[in-house]
This record gives sequence, structure tokens and C-alpha cells, in this order.
Amino acid sequence: MEKALSNQEDLGGDRGMTDDIFDESYCEKEGPKPARRYVWRNIVLMSLLHLGALYGLWLIPAAKPVTLVWGFLCFLLSALGITAGAHRIWSHRSYKASLPLRIFLAIANSMAFQNDIYEWARDHRVHHKFSETDADPHNATRGFFFSHVGWLLVRKHPDVIEKGQKLDMADLKADKVVMFQRRFYKLSVVAMCFLFPTLVPWCFWGESLRNSFFLPAILRYVLVLNATWLVNSAAHMFGNRPYDRNINPRENRLVTFGALGEGFHNYHHTFPYDYSTSEFGWHYNFTTAFIDLMCLLGLASDRKKVSKETILARKIRTGDGSHNG
Repeated sequence: MEKALSNQEDLGGDRGMTDDIFDESYCEKEGPKPARRYVWRNIVLMSLLHLGALYGLWLIPAAKPVTLVWGFLCFLLSALGITAGAHRIWSHRSYKASLPLRIFLAIANSMAFQNDIYEWARDHRVHHKFSETDADPHNATRGFFFSHVGWLLVRKHPDVIEKGQKLDMADLKADKVVMFQRRFYKLSVVAMCFLFPTLVPWCFWGESLRNSFFLPAILRYVLVLNATWLVNSAAHMFGNRPYDRNINPRENRLVTFGALGEGFHNYHHTFPYDYSTSEFGWHYNFTTAFIDLMCLLGLASDRKKVSKETILARKIRTGDGSHNG
């Protein structure tokens, strides 16, 4: 009851949505769990992709320095397509973005290649609403490997599909940028995730085609994937819980650094509508700095933020006491 009441106090209801707030009424079905069905296509592709990334690591000493810089820029761009785009705008509506910024972030999201914005946001809302249950796409109680990548290698639990179909996705269906990207997603992925990162170093400074493909495209893509996945795995298992000791998500500094500010995960699951996903502003939070810059340029607005008084009260009421350390 205490948790339910505190959730209601911390909704950020002016967003016009609550589908990312944990649903206390959900009960897992009794009886045996559904049989695990492997998606062999994904298993093969993920294996090949990671082998390609290992080969990319071996190629680093042979690459031109400007190619490595370009790969890092592609990492930042594609990561922002997830963190500032699919996550903080489209999953949680934690700030508003102008049309040019939404187009930019949709393009960056295609470079990240982690499903289209609509599907990513739907699965993420289900993850918040039914966190650590059978209806959670990457339920961390099923182990580190499952929550990291295993969930992509098997068929979804029926409850994930059922609950996802019941979410109100009207806001995303009304967003023409989201639906345009969804319609042309495969083409945009080929162009932005693989061709664009490869062709720039090959055409503009004479990098070898091998290095251009395996470094800014393949290695960069795998690094972004794993940085995102660590939010689902490590940040649900390792770290402290200063805001809500009753939930699994943790504050994990390593994940925060690698995922551009997404590792303040106990805070985020406690206050999912906060545009910064943290109470510490720009501290280890490149995504927040980016959003603030967009606001300064007039391309973003209406950033949702939790008051310091609310944060402190929540720490005292449900935190694990680590904020006093």
C-alpha cells in the first residue's frame, strides 16, 4: 500500500500518461511457465555480430586516428537516438522536442538499430509497468544473461505480448515522425547503421573499406547495444537503492558512464518522468547536457523535473539509507 501511494504521488501526471508506472495489480499466472522457444536467426546474427566486433577491436591499431574519432562520434549520435530519443521523449514524454529535433533523433535512432521507436517505446513502457515479472520483456529475475541479451534470443513470454497490446500508444501513433520511421525502418537502418558510418571514412579520408566497416559500423554498433543492455541487466542487479529499496533497479556508476547517463536506474524507476533520469544534472549525464543544449537553442522545451523536496522525502520514506553515506 505504501509503495502504491508513493507511486501515485510521483507520477508526473501532467504528461498525460501513466503507462510507465508500476502496476501493483498484476499477478503472474499460476502453473508451469511456457516452454522456451529459441529464435535461431537472432542467435546466429548476434553471434556473428559480436565476432565481427572482436575483429574490429583487433583492427584498431591499423586504423587512422580520424576513423576512431568518427567511430566515437557515431557512438554518441546513435546512443542519443536511444537515450534522448526513444527513451526520454517517446517512452516517457519527459520533455518536448521540436519537429527538427524529433527528425534528428529518429535518424539517430535508426543508426542505433534497436527496433523502431514505436516498438522500443512500447516494450519499455511494458518494462516499467510490469518490472521484474513475466510481463517484463527483459525480466532481470531470470538472470543476468537473459536480461542483457537472452531476451532477444527467445520468443517473448505471452504476458509481454498481451500487456503490450493493451497499452495506450495513441501519442506515438499520432507522431508522424515515429510512424514514418516505422514504415521505412529497414531501409533507414541499412542506410544509417551500416552504410553511412562506413562510407564517410572510406570516401573522405581514404580509410580502407575493411576498417571503415568493422570499426565505425560493426564495433560501434555492438558497443551501443551492450551499453543499452547493461541498463537492463547490471543496473537491475549491482548498486545501491537510495530512492526505493523495494525495487530491483540500482544506481550503477559504470552503466551511467557507458550509457550516457542512463545508469541512475533506481532514481529512474522511482521517478520515470524526470527528463534527466537523475537528480544530479549533468554529472555523468551527457544526455541531460544534450537536452539542455537543445532547450537553449529553442529546439526542446517543457522538461519535467522532480523537486528536491520530493526527492528527499522519497529517500527518507523508501530509500535504503545509502544517500546518507
